[in-house]
Amino acid sequence: MEELKKTGNKSFIGVVLSDKMDKTVTVAVESRKRHPKYKKFVKYRKKYKAHDEENQCNQGDTVRIVESRPLSKEKHWVVTEIMERAK
Repeated sequence: MEELKKTGNKSFIGVVLSDKMDKTVTVAVESRKRHPKYKKFVKYRKKYKAHDEENQCNQGDTVRIVESRPLSKEKHWVVTEIMERAK
């Protein structure tokens, strides 16, 4: 799964939301940030489209994605490993 050259060192762990596209998955990455004024931690969720060369990921899998060169208009992340399969 690591044929594409990785450019940056950015990597995220997220959950696969959709695997309906060919060789592409949609991954949701959650993060917590502190609100500047109210000092409360707020959950944020961002969706990334990632390249899955062998179509191994299924909906609900936990995966690691790494930044790569642009592969299409919206896709510049690559799935490097499947950390946990969906039950």
